[in-house]
Amino acid sequence: MASVLHDHFTLANGVEIPKIGFGTWMIEDNGKAAQAVREAIEVGYRHIDTAEAYGNEAGVGEGVRSSGVDRKDVFVTTKLRAEYKDYEGAKQAIDESLKTLDLGYIDLMIIHSPKPWAKFGEEEHFFEGNLEAWKALEEAHDAGKIRAIGVSNFQQVDLQNIIDHSATLPVVDQVLAHIGNTPFDLIDYARERNILVEAYSPFGHGDMLNNADIQRIAERNGVSVTQLAVRYLLQQDLLPLPKASSIDHMRQNADVDFVISDEDMAQLRDVTKQRYSDANRKFPVYQS
Repeated sequence: MASVLHDHFTLANGVEIPKIGFGTWMIEDNGKAAQAVREAIEVGYRHIDTAEAYGNEAGVGEGVRSSGVDRKDVFVTTKLRAEYKDYEGAKQAIDESLKTLDLGYIDLMIIHSPKPWAKFGEEEHFFEGNLEAWKALEEAHDAGKIRAIGVSNFQQVDLQNIIDHSATLPVVDQVLAHIGNTPFDLIDYARERNILVEAYSPFGHGDMLNNADIQRIAERNGVSVTQLAVRYLLQQDLLPLPKASSIDHMRQNADVDFVISDEDMAQLRDVTKQRYSDANRKFPVYQS
């Protein structure tokens, strides 16, 4: 097992979270999701990331239950749908996720987006709706249904809204972050408030793999582009959530026990903003 899979961050509330997670976005078939989760756990991953919107919570739960590893040793994250901006709807959705996962409790649950996906590019911030959803998460947390609560895709103004009006602060903000698209200002803002930043789509949804500058640095380090991408995030104390389609790729993505030099890190931070393929522009987070 790669040593990084043994490592943890400690969240602001004292809960330990494995430093690298296995992402399940776009594994929509529950049978395939269960198999992927079992394989990831076999490789050594102990952090699985899903969401109600992925449609695979049932498969993820099955994969964890049938993995042969104690439930307490697998950290499971799910997400409250971006569309729930009311207390009652959020409360019901939380209970539905608990039931669908069927794991007894959820380790981390986060608001998937500050805005409904259909309104992702609009100016409205849904401040009141996010506070309503946050209240439902706080109550589930206080009741012991969820060990930690956080957010995803929240910018500074969205985080500040929660911070200013809530007793429980987010412990995580999960955002799009990778070489060529690293939101340094947001990361610094979150870090100053003891909020861990998780990096989804660490490979730029595949588009990053064709970047010649990144390929050259990976070759200089004797690693693959995906290994370089994961290590780049870890060296900035970000938590990467790589996906993989095979056990070999799962192993490779976690085989990152090397150090990128300061010179190479500086070059990677300066990589021109990643351009995404037209195929990926159907997703709101890739449209900028």
